[in-house]
Amino acid sequence: MNKETVDELLMAMVKGGEGISDLLFVAGKPPLVEEHGKLKAAAAIAPYTSELTGDDIERLAGCLMQGNPRLVDDFANLGSCDCSYSIEKLARFRVNVFKQNGRHAIVMRKLQSVIPTLDKLGLPPIFRQIVKEKTGVVFVTGGTGSGKTTTLAAMLNELNQTSEIHVVTLEDPIEFLHPHAKAAFSQRELGRDFPDFAHGLRAALRQAPKVIFVGEIRDRETMEIALTASETGHLVFSTLHTINAGQTVNRILGMFTNEEEQQVRQRLADTLRYVVSQRLVSRIDGGRLLVSEIMGNSMRTREVLLYGEDDNRSFQEIIESGNASGWHSFDQSLVKAFDANLITEETAMLFCTHKNKMRRDVDVVKKMRCTEPDAPTGFKLQVDPLEAARAARQAAQHQ
Repeated sequence: MNKETVDELLMAMVKGGEGISDLLFVAGKPPLVEEHGKLKAAAAIAPYTSELTGDDIERLAGCLMQGNPRLVDDFANLGSCDCSYSIEKLARFRVNVFKQNGRHAIVMRKLQSVIPTLDKLGLPPIFRQIVKEKTGVVFVTGGTGSGKTTTLAAMLNELNQTSEIHVVTLEDPIEFLHPHAKAAFSQRELGRDFPDFAHGLRAALRQAPKVIFVGEIRDRETMEIALTASETGHLVFSTLHTINAGQTVNRILGMFTNEEEQQVRQRLADTLRYVVSQRLVSRIDGGRLLVSEIMGNSMRTREVLLYGEDDNRSFQEIIESGNASGWHSFDQSLVKAFDANLITEETAMLFCTHKNKMRRDVDVVKKMRCTEPDAPTGFKLQVDPLEAARAARQAAQHQ
């Protein structure tokens, strides 16, 4: 299998639909695509019109890996390897080749060719405040495929258009190629430009950056250096595979020993600027909608970071009371999306954090719709649905 054949196959799969994000190759199935979060067979592509064999996928993997010794070694010893693949001037992919049931399998994430902006993604105004931070650490969290990298690309693009600074990125692989604008970008790729994130981050401290982007913090050593960088005058952006602010803090603490916990809590209280968590949910009109949770730094946040959550203080309560600062929880985002007729009641209930509270909030929105029959969307109602829902919960508690 040569590059020309592979390129034709990949482009035919990508052009099979508007919302295709991933390409999958698994023995015993035809080529698969994920479109708007749902897996389906790709349109018939000769000669791959039926089930793929293990040999088919092994040949495809060999072309994607291009004989790179590091990738071959990782696959042989670790059972998987990560790389990027480009079709010149047409498309770029993030590739994971792995073993399943003793055979090759491949998942390819289609990368955007156009760098996103905050406005195009429809991100809240607070994101422009986040990128104005000068020091500290900002985490963007969520599950695989929740759009963390896209959100961070938009944030870095905003910096690129507004700030005369040096930005160093450490990525696996490089997903968005940022052209030089007001900022100067040095983009480094794992395996090609540095051996691991800890070494790359340590070297970045000597490369005169104002902002450092670490594709993912995977271990204690990298986290330690990231915290040090944020303490020494740098703004650090990174991702974690956690679903909310509380889990993010617990994941960080879990990287250190019990004896170090209090010291790490103090360091987080001093350096943590924002935790942005996000999920993609199904829209009523098709496609997917980004819902987010944002927690910033305040005296109350620092108190919980220092002493932990208990019955009297929790990240959830602090976030939901921080509307004036632009903070919001997942449940608040879902209520607003439901009120705006962007998502169904079932979606709101499926993705919420607190089922009982969400049920009450949804019922309040539905009652408000009945009392304002001429309002096409909830955002045009005279009463804020979140405030109404909060008042209803408080009334219920006093009964």
